Amino acid sequence: MVSGEQMYATGYGIRPLRSARQIRPLGRLVAVMVLALSVSLGLAVVAHGGTAAVETTVVVQPGDTIWSIAAQRYPSDDTRARVEDIERANGLSSPMIEAGETLRLPS
Repeated sequence: MVSGEQMYATGYGIRPLRSARQIRPLGRLVAVMVLALSVSLGLAVVAHGGTAAVETTVVVQPGDTIWSIAAQRYPSDDTRARVEDIERANGLSSPMIEAGETLRLPS
């Protein structure tokens, strides 16, 4: 019969898990604060019913204008505001677009 002391291999006792590299208390504080801020912002977005911004794209067809694209894609919104959103999302300084150009459409 084997005694309880002989059942365990030498050197494999229970030791606390520690990293070889120590994190300074200030580093821990910063990491905790960043994590807390990230979680808070995520919860705030969800609480307000928001989700991550989703953009779709559209290829400009001959005869299309930003106005016609905005009116077609966002029929219940103010077309002027949506034209500005499309211009801003694509970095356009004017409403001039060309056929074949790909535009990002914000949600």
